[in-house]
Amino acid sequence: MFREAISHRQDGRISVHDSVQEMYERIHADGLSNVFDRYDPQAKIRCNFCVEGVSCQLCTGGPCRISDKVGATHGTCGIDRNAMAMRDMLLRNMMGTSTYTHHAYNAFRTLKSTAEGKTPFQITDVDKLYWMCDKLGIDKSGSKEQAAIRLADFLITQLSSGYDEPPKLVEVFAPEPRKKKWRELAIYPAGVMHEIKDSAASCLTNVDGDHVSMAKKALRLGIATIYGSQIPLEMVQDILFGTPTPHEVQVDLGIMDPDCVNIVFNGHEPWIGVASILAARDPKNQEKARQAGAKGIKITGSIECGQEVLQRFNMDGVFNGLTGNWLAIEPLLATGAVDVFAMDENCSPPYIAPYAKKYQITLVSVNDLVRIPGVEKNFDYKPPEAGNIAQQLIDMGIENFKKRKERKIEPKVPNKVQKAIAGFSTEAVLKALGGKLDPLLDVIKAGKIKGVAALVNCTTLATGPHDYMTVNVAKELIKRDILVISGGCGNHALEVAGLCNPDAVGLAGSGLQDVCRTLGMPPVLSFGTCTDTGRMSMLVTEIANALGVDTSDLPVAVTAPQYLEQKATIDALFALAFGMYTHLAPTPPVTGGPELVKLLTEDLEGLTGGKVALANNPEEAARGMEAHILKKRQALGI
Repeated sequence: MFREAISHRQDGRISVHDSVQEMYERIHADGLSNVFDRYDPQAKIRCNFCVEGVSCQLCTGGPCRISDKVGATHGTCGIDRNAMAMRDMLLRNMMGTSTYTHHAYNAFRTLKSTAEGKTPFQITDVDKLYWMCDKLGIDKSGSKEQAAIRLADFLITQLSSGYDEPPKLVEVFAPEPRKKKWRELAIYPAGVMHEIKDSAASCLTNVDGDHVSMAKKALRLGIATIYGSQIPLEMVQDILFGTPTPHEVQVDLGIMDPDCVNIVFNGHEPWIGVASILAARDPKNQEKARQAGAKGIKITGSIECGQEVLQRFNMDGVFNGLTGNWLAIEPLLATGAVDVFAMDENCSPPYIAPYAKKYQITLVSVNDLVRIPGVEKNFDYKPPEAGNIAQQLIDMGIENFKKRKERKIEPKVPNKVQKAIAGFSTEAVLKALGGKLDPLLDVIKAGKIKGVAALVNCTTLATGPHDYMTVNVAKELIKRDILVISGGCGNHALEVAGLCNPDAVGLAGSGLQDVCRTLGMPPVLSFGTCTDTGRMSMLVTEIANALGVDTSDLPVAVTAPQYLEQKATIDALFALAFGMYTHLAPTPPVTGGPELVKLLTEDLEGLTGGKVALANNPEEAARGMEAHILKKRQALGI
């Protein structure tokens, strides 16, 4: 079972989005290295040992590779092909967990600093604050600020919750049947920091050489990630900036206005982006921009931190919307309309300094994790400094605007702007249904909606052109009357492609069309970022509880049809522990271990109820999910 070699160019196109295709032509003509052209030579030299997961470079006994042709059936240390592939998967997935946990820690310290009056933010959703306190048994007495400080301190402590006192968040938010199952399988987690530590220690040479043992640790790591990092960080962001509710937004590269000072924030954490919006609303800053010859200041989001803000903020003349996912970054910079590109956490490509030089852009890191060659200014994020950093970005943007005009940089902005409905959450769905899940359950029972597919995705060129699999898998699913809820870079793909717009209802099957028209919603619900996997699990838990069944019994599937890296795969590991049929494309690098493949694609279903499904073709992927959903419907008698 090898990863199928698929061209990332189709009929000369590198993207399903016209705006990205148009900007690629400019980048290519300008002679700039870009991700689309860099993919080609790498595809020619890829090694099947790495593709299959049977290579190891962890100690001086290697590098080792498994090859029956030369009798290399084990590594020098004695590890077999299954454990070698699983160890590599576990080791890589710690990066996903660590990144989510970094985000969570920053969320908790930002809440505390805000409650202490040290940031430009405020406690926006007081009801969510008190709801979290009630859920976790935290004292609500005194002011809302005092309650917020106690909550923040509690959540920081929970990151390192020990083995003798498991995390309170798992106890509170995980479904009862799942908790029982996880205890039986010995995959009930400790605090996320301990799970990272134990996973890393297990991957040391000559420590854990059992692929089943490491697979269980990976599942435990996935559970800890959702309940220790993702759910609490999103709840804290709701407290600070408001719980998402559906509203119309604008997306795609055409939202850029070259006659404005344009500050784009890129990454996964929303702190500096929100602070910049607040600073740009100051009339004094807008006047400074006008004195420099600009129409004003606009703050624009790119990828996940942009989506975090898109979920909660309306378009107001300052916040400008979202440009797209990470493969749209180079095309965005090539518009010649960006003045400051501010990067936090991950998904900031390391080769963008030439773009800054060519198109006159000021590159800034606003997070201690991000260090990119050629970046002019690096900040380490400290919550009390958020307002000051935002003001510096605005000042840099105004100065860059002057230089951009002096250099006569020719802007090229595609005439493509898409409307989308963003801001769905469990609370928003319940509100739309009148406070109860009954209307949703009724249409599922009636077969108008066969089931639900959660699309949690990155974007990659490994399964075809930019966003090809993502967009077409979603189209195939809604055509089959399967409601899609989406998060991550794949969500941006679906927003830009128009599938998160009520106008897309005509692409759905007749049953889903009726439901969408009745409720006035699109056939794809924008649930946010990859971090919102936790929020999606809360909705699935609500549905399972309402029906009185385990999550593995539901007509629900998960798909990551164009995943890139470890934040997506740790989400997939959680989905497997949660009992979900989980479609992945491209094929993960584990195929060199046949027993491991059997564990993930067959045996696991008898343990957690979850299983991995593989398909690099949109129709095949959708057919597999539909068949699974129909099987679950039949078992439930609906």
